[in-house]
Amino acid sequence: MQKEKNTWFASWFDTPYYHILYKDRDYEEAQVFMDNITNYLNLPEDAKILDLACGKGRHSVYLNQLGYDVTGADLSENSIAEASKSSNAKLHFKVHDMRVSFDEKFDAIFNLFTSFGYFENDEDNLTTLKAIKESLSEYGFAVIDFMNVHHVIQNLVPEETKTVEGIDFKIKRYVRDGHIFKEIDFEDKGEKFHFVEKVQALTLEDFEEMMEEAGIFLLDTFGDYKLKKFYKHESERLIMVFK
Repeated sequence: MQKEKNTWFASWFDTPYYHILYKDRDYEEAQVFMDNITNYLNLPEDAKILDLACGKGRHSVYLNQLGYDVTGADLSENSIAEASKSSNAKLHFKVHDMRVSFDEKFDAIFNLFTSFGYFENDEDNLTTLKAIKESLSEYGFAVIDFMNVHHVIQNLVPEETKTVEGIDFKIKRYVRDGHIFKEIDFEDKGEKFHFVEKVQALTLEDFEEMMEEAGIFLLDTFGDYKLKKFYKHESERLIMVFK
C-alpha cells in the first residue's frame, strides 16, 4: 500500500516538533497500564506482542523489559528510526501501515494512546480492524486504547498555548463533521508552521458496529489505565479488549 505523505498524520508525526510538543507524556502511567493489561490478559511469558502505531516505542520498550517478544510498527519512518535504537533480539521495529495484516501471528496486539480513527475514508477503520484480527494467533487478544469522546468533548479546551523547549505552540480545539480537530501553530528559527490533528469522534457504539461487521468479539471495556469500569460520561479512556 502506498504511503500517504499528504495525510496529516504522515507529515505531522514525522516531524521533530510532534515529539517536542508531546515530550512530557506520562511514562509511569503508560507502564502501569502495560502491567495491568498484560496481567489481565494473562499472557504467557514468551508471548509475541505487536505494538501497532508504536511511535518512538515507549510502550514497546517497556513490554520488552517485562520479557515479551515485541514488534513495534508505525507509519512514521523517523519514529521507527528513533525507536530502532532500542532494538534487541526480542525487540524489533518496522515501518508498517496498520491497514495491512502481518504474515506472522501475535499473542497480543496493542493499539495505544488514541492511534485509531485518523483516516479520511471510514472503510479504512474497518480494514484496520480486520487486519488486526487476521494478525492474531488462535488464542490471541487485541486491545484498542482510545479516547472517550464523550468526556473529551465535554472537557474540550478551545484554546491554549504550550511552551516547550522555547517554542510557543498555539493550540485550538474544536469538533466538526464527526471529528475532533486540534490546530497547532508555532514559529521556530524564523519559520512559521501549521499542523492539524484530526481524529474521528468514534464512540463505543461506533466500535461495536464496526467490530460486528469485521467478525470481531468485544470481550471487555475499561475506562482508565487501572482498568476500572467504563462510564460513558466520566471515563477518560475507552479501552476495548477483543478477539
